[in-house]
Amino acid sequence: MQIGTRLVRINLALWGHLFWLALVRAGLLRARVAPAQRLALVLESLGTTFVKLGQGLSLHREILSDEYLIQLQRLQDHVEPFDSAVARQEVERSFGPLEQVFASFEANPFAAGSIAQVHRAWMADGREVVVKVRRPGIRRLVEQDVRILRWFIRGLLWLPGARRVRPLELIDELARNLHREIDFRQEAMNNERFTEVFSDSAEIAVPAIIDGLYTDWAMVQEMSHGTRIDDPQFAPQGSRLARILVEAYLRQFFREGVFHGDPHPGNLFVLEDGRICLHDFGLVGFLDRATQLNLVTFMLAFAQKDAEWVLDAFLDLGMLAGRFDRRSLRVSLEEIIQDYARKPLRDWSFGEAFLRVARVGQGQNIRMPHHLLVLMRAVFLMESTIRKLDPGFNLLEGLFARAGAVLQEALASEPALQTARFRFESLLLARQVPRALGRLAHDLRDLGQNAELRAMLPRSGREMDSGHKRMAAAFIAAALYLASAWLLMQSAMWLLPAAGLLAAALLTWISVKDKE
Repeated sequence: MQIGTRLVRINLALWGHLFWLALVRAGLLRARVAPAQRLALVLESLGTTFVKLGQGLSLHREILSDEYLIQLQRLQDHVEPFDSAVARQEVERSFGPLEQVFASFEANPFAAGSIAQVHRAWMADGREVVVKVRRPGIRRLVEQDVRILRWFIRGLLWLPGARRVRPLELIDELARNLHREIDFRQEAMNNERFTEVFSDSAEIAVPAIIDGLYTDWAMVQEMSHGTRIDDPQFAPQGSRLARILVEAYLRQFFREGVFHGDPHPGNLFVLEDGRICLHDFGLVGFLDRATQLNLVTFMLAFAQKDAEWVLDAFLDLGMLAGRFDRRSLRVSLEEIIQDYARKPLRDWSFGEAFLRVARVGQGQNIRMPHHLLVLMRAVFLMESTIRKLDPGFNLLEGLFARAGAVLQEALASEPALQTARFRFESLLLARQVPRALGRLAHDLRDLGQNAELRAMLPRSGREMDSGHKRMAAAFIAAALYLASAWLLMQSAMWLLPAAGLLAAALLTWISVKDKE
């Protein structure tokens, strides 16, 4: 479709929806459908890019009402499979002639979506696989639509409150995530990472990418035969499956720092051997150590019903920017905490609590980093699935209480990594100590030989000479401190490190005394 035609179609649809909404709000028109539902229908009519952007927008629970969240999460694009001959060309462009790669390849796809369609195939060794092929022209269409959408958004910046949500930044974020989703190379690398993470698990399975067969356009993956986790046949196993899912996500959140961001039942299958199989790694979240620690702090503070602590943890997560009223925020947090204090423990929800705290900051420079948006989505979907599997599951005990223990185990397993840089830098500095001592000895000998000359120097010269000695002494003291600490970590010997620390302290005292 030409960009001019596409530009007219998108603007007519979006401006038409805004005009309709204004008439409804003014009471001049009776709405036959709810505004949220009508927006979803408009986005669906505009095709792939807008459906995916709407789904991405549904991550922003902190700025959208529940009715909009529900409608945007339900967005589905209805597309027909593209020509099988074109799919074959795309696969051969990626991997070479089909006959050299597969023993058999089914021309007709068994599933089709707006971004890709999926074909069944068999490898030469008999393995059954799925071949995911990207829809031709999808990248160009996305880039074109995003450019048009940015033009449209610029026309809305004059509206009251429009700039508060930073709409252009929001569109840029959604566009970046959409580009990741249509890049099969990124999805395949995510998949391989999770395959490695759960390689030792007897309860979680991840279908592996076949022999590095992936490009931007196509990807080959193991076929996994399983049944959706919400199938009624698994009701008797509900408690076991809920426990496995919670443990898997605690491991992802607090040990691995990477997590599957879309755990709805369509991406969770139960295999014949009872393992839960994770599918679709287009949406993945990452948590660094600082965020993990702050997240556990938030959980502990909320469980302890300490509003001041919750607020501090909220700030440490980077959720607020600029000026805000701390007192009003704390009062609102007290109200949320008291609401939860009256609930049975089985009804506690980390996802809901986190969202309510985030929404407290609306109008006060709320800022939800993308990794926390993905986290919140993952937690909501995970908790929803768990409650369906086991309505009596105690999330406070299973999630809140276990989070700190899992993170502590992860930190305890990597002491070498925590001290690696200190040891390396200390070793380098310790190797420089002999040279520094030699240089100081040379300077002192030179100063002794030229005592008469120094006496004749102006005062400023003598001060510079004194400053040079202090710098040398301070450098050597620092080297001795670090070298001694390094020696203490390397062995149980204490005499040599103690002597080094004593010498360093003496040099520190001399340099300070000399300055006085």
